[in-house]
Amino acid sequence: MELLVRDGEDTTSINMSENLEPILEETLREDLRYYFMSPCEKYRARGQLPWKLTVQILKIAMITTQLVLFGLSNQLVVAYKEENLMAFKNLFLKSYSGVDEDDYSVAVYTKQSVYENINYILDQYSQLGQLSVGPVDYAEENGNLLPLVICKEYYRRGSVEPSDHSYDIDAQTETVCLTLDPKSATTWRTHNSSFFELDFYRLVNIEISFPLKGINLQTLRSHELPDCYTFAVMITFDNRCHSGKVKITLDLDAVSSACMNWKISGTAQKNTQYLLVFDAFVILVCLTSAVLCIRSIVLAIRLLQRFSHFCLKKCKRKVCENDQKEFLNGWYVLVIISDVMAIIGSILKMEIQAKSLTSYDVCSIFLGTSTLMVWVGVIRYLGYFQKYNVLILTMQAALPKVLRFCCCAGMIYLGYTFCGWIVLGPYHDKFEGLSRVAECLFSLVNGDDMFPTFAEFHQKNILVWLFSRAYLYSFISLFIYMVLSLFIALITDAYETIKRYQKTGFPMTELQLFLRAEKDFPPPEGEENGGRQETDGPSVTLCCCTRVPKEDTIILIS
Repeated sequence: MELLVRDGEDTTSINMSENLEPILEETLREDLRYYFMSPCEKYRARGQLPWKLTVQILKIAMITTQLVLFGLSNQLVVAYKEENLMAFKNLFLKSYSGVDEDDYSVAVYTKQSVYENINYILDQYSQLGQLSVGPVDYAEENGNLLPLVICKEYYRRGSVEPSDHSYDIDAQTETVCLTLDPKSATTWRTHNSSFFELDFYRLVNIEISFPLKGINLQTLRSHELPDCYTFAVMITFDNRCHSGKVKITLDLDAVSSACMNWKISGTAQKNTQYLLVFDAFVILVCLTSAVLCIRSIVLAIRLLQRFSHFCLKKCKRKVCENDQKEFLNGWYVLVIISDVMAIIGSILKMEIQAKSLTSYDVCSIFLGTSTLMVWVGVIRYLGYFQKYNVLILTMQAALPKVLRFCCCAGMIYLGYTFCGWIVLGPYHDKFEGLSRVAECLFSLVNGDDMFPTFAEFHQKNILVWLFSRAYLYSFISLFIYMVLSLFIALITDAYETIKRYQKTGFPMTELQLFLRAEKDFPPPEGEENGGRQETDGPSVTLCCCTRVPKEDTIILIS
């Protein structure tokens, strides 16, 4: 009797589980359909507001506004540094023409010119307060003026006789420095005359460095607090080549800091507070966006686990990679990265506005990259419309083949780069360094600057001149007529494939067939009946990973 009762209970439980399976399957299908819907479809289906879309639109407006405000402020900083550099060159370099040469500002060719330029720098420095029209003065530390430092580097011992090609040189160099106080300008040369006696055969370079301080008052026009700057000026007399040409270069390193004692009236301080509040609101919006995207990624992982469990239970197989990629939304990852960079950039911007930090370049990189990613992320929502989705699908289809093609073409490009640098570098300015060679060849591929590149080769060495012609003609012919044409052909082929699929329909994945509740799924291996499994009731047989992948250009879209 007990056996009959237990058999009846087992039969009942089996029947209940069989009755629940179609319900669970339909629930999974509905959840998957809802996950892959567009924001408008979700709103029509369940009345859920598109929070992520709303946050993204608000974030685009706020981050772009933040970037523009920071860019205008950064423009003032860059203009101030560049104009001070030009002012110092005109102030301290004798006979400066206003235009730099390749890598130096002024060149001198006689001993007298070197002495005159050194004396000119020292005289101009001693009269800085009377000469400069800007708010610049000597730097102080603890109430004491920081001195000017002049150092000369030379070989320890050396004698050169060019007439009979003889020399005796100790390759070791040593540096001797002299500090000069601005207040003792009248006694500089008389008390240190031996220091300024130069042996040009042994001289390697002379470096004159001194700190100056200034205030950037132009920020008042944009209702911001002025920055205080410390300028580290470095003037170098370069004689390393010993060619009879001494190159004079002036470099400037400007570091901003908060002013110690200041008083200002007006709206500058109030506007700074408003900007800090705006930046804080941007951080809050980015945090909200990141949380929503992380929530969507977690939901996708859970749905993938449910779908994988269903496949294992129904077909005894795992979900194939193409269907797994449908759950991995790269747009969410892009948005999260842009949110993190925007938050870091906003924090740095707040620190800069509070005069606690001066890393304008680092802040610009974070804000600029985050803004780029935010605007690129907008393409995701345009992808829901077929007429606007061509660019995304074409890029996805062409990317694998383009990357493989670029790897092969890059090898040829690197070969031409190294060859041009070692052979043509001594005879052409555009081939002096590896980076310049790569930039020159890239411009040639795009059809820029072709004739000047040919014309600047002079026939000083007929062998090199002939090699340059063969080198340039072969590179231009190979890359413009073959490599570039094939590159465009790959993208065009992907575009034509996408256009054809948009007319005839895209290949369906097993996941999409499951969402559409089709009954003609690919059967499991070993299934007969003409490759089709008969079904009873609403249950659908899902057999994963039975489709053979074909072309790389097939796009699996949700």
